[in-house]
Amino acid sequence: MATVSRDKLKQRGLRRFAHSFRYALDGLIYAFKYEQNMLAHIIATIGAIALGFILKISPFEWLILVLIIGLVIATELINTSIEAAIDLTTKEINPLAKVAKDTAAAAVMIFAITAVIIACIIFIPKIILLF
Repeated sequence: MATVSRDKLKQRGLRRFAHSFRYALDGLIYAFKYEQNMLAHIIATIGAIALGFILKISPFEWLILVLIIGLVIATELINTSIEAAIDLTTKEINPLAKVAKDTAAAAVMIFAITAVIIACIIFIPKIILLF
């Protein structure tokens, strides 16, 4: 089988640019369909956005909220890609594969915990004011 250089695969053009959005959308759809944690992130996102509207958070708070939501979801997508790449390279249980998968999952967990802390900082004072 003939190999194709990466330079040939990475040619530029409007058609290739348009396709890159389709590929990204395919990845997002895959994660929503098959990654269990993505459902938890989406539920949390919907809840945070709804709470943001209900509590009338400031534009700066919206900025922080949207940023942290994007970081959590992006990190989950990166974790999914790392897991898929490892599964592609080995079917055996390998200690280094475990380290790669576990640390990628830990990155998602750190961002998710950070998101919860930020949400508490934004929402708890506003909730307290309601009472």
